[in-house]
Amino acid sequence: MDDHLDRIPTAPVVAAGLVGGFAAARYSGHRALGGAVLAAGGAVAARSWRETSGPGVMGVLLGTYLAAFGASHPLAKKLGAWPSVLTVTAVAAGAAHALADRSDATF
Repeated sequence: MDDHLDRIPTAPVVAAGLVGGFAAARYSGHRALGGAVLAAGGAVAARSWRETSGPGVMGVLLGTYLAAFGASHPLAKKLGAWPSVLTVTAVAAGAAHALADRSDATF
């Protein structure tokens, strides 16, 4: 991959992975397509986090990304599908922005 990938802001990548994955699955009718979009977003973001912030930050943020995906399902029963996806996306993208995009934290 190109060196510029380790400098991209990852909050939009996280948002695209979560929202795009949900939208792809919902509107195509193929959950596997949504999973592929989710996985691609996570992979791009994780690579950037590892390169710029270290494996510790990558682990925390990748865990947050996956937890957001998991939490969206039960949350959807209370809020509805789109509000749930947007809520967990805001949390995961906010964490990426705070810990990786805006911070010099490394661990």
